[in-house]
Amino acid sequence: MKSFDPGFLRNIRFTPETTGQLRALGEFKGREELYRKQSPEALEKLLENAVIQSTQSSNRIEGVIASEKRITAIVKSKAEPRNRSEQEIAGYRDVLNLIHQSNPDIPITENVILQFHSMLFRYTTIKSGTWKKMENEIVEIRPDGTRYVRFKPVSAFETPRYMNELVTSYISLTDKQEYDSLILIPLFILDFLCVHPFGDGNGRVGRLLTLLLLYKAGYGVGKYISLERIIEESKEGYYTTLQNSSGAWYDGRHNIEPWLSYFYGTLIRAYKEFESSVGLIRGKGSKTDLVIAAIERFVVPFSISDIEKSCPNVSRDMVRKILRDLRDQGHIKAVGRGKAAHWQKTGANGGNKPS
Repeated sequence: MKSFDPGFLRNIRFTPETTGQLRALGEFKGREELYRKQSPEALEKLLENAVIQSTQSSNRIEGVIASEKRITAIVKSKAEPRNRSEQEIAGYRDVLNLIHQSNPDIPITENVILQFHSMLFRYTTIKSGTWKKMENEIVEIRPDGTRYVRFKPVSAFETPRYMNELVTSYISLTDKQEYDSLILIPLFILDFLCVHPFGDGNGRVGRLLTLLLLYKAGYGVGKYISLERIIEESKEGYYTTLQNSSGAWYDGRHNIEPWLSYFYGTLIRAYKEFESSVGLIRGKGSKTDLVIAAIERFVVPFSISDIEKSCPNVSRDMVRKILRDLRDQGHIKAVGRGKAAHWQKTGANGGNKPS
């Protein structure tokens, strides 16, 4: 497989930025274990919210949309799916729950990847659980309506061979322990997305595999903070770095650094949210501080609902009060009215954190 070729692996060079990111993730991983031992009840409070967010965001990235009320009911198994979108949402919920509950016992095999795809579409009439039978392309629809081919994946004929090589190479390198898991995991996901082995559902299966591989490497933050939500909130960066790192992939001359930096940055943001949220649930820090910390993480306009998702223990009335105070101080401003109302940072105080 292209990213696991010995020559390619030997030539990977880490920038000071990615080296620092790896160091930070090692420290976060160590503290995560302490939180598991000291705050099990706080962690369980985060789990349900993360499952709902992950199910919603990973499907919404692919244009599969339902109301938050319906998604919550489906995730909690209190409602049956009523249409194609809800069927796919229910399927994603099932795979997500399987990974959360049984990740130590799930091997990394071709059959498991096929099983994830089958479960994703289990409530639909789509034929699933098999590699693609027709050629596919990764296409961007531009604002003027024109189609731009970002990447042409491996052919349907070659897909079984490529997937066998991908899984075999990953398992072999993992067993040898010559490379850190945080190097091998993003390489696996990039190659999986370049192969694009399914007719539909590649992005969602790729994100589910990311969660599973991180679990098995001891990075469990995806159980409590939705990695899919963070990817959705940085969707342009997600697609851009994938495109930048897939150029010359077939020749084994692709530049992996943009994808590594994005992948590590996503994990770091998740861990920062994780520690902030656990701190509040354990009674550390004020609710105002937590809301301000959540606002600092947003790079696009945000709604009150977005704040509530990041701060599940802060009431809506409290969120409204804090937002009004920050508005009066000139740190944020309202955009739009009614249900479409959002807030955005103004960059007051030279872009410093609200105080």
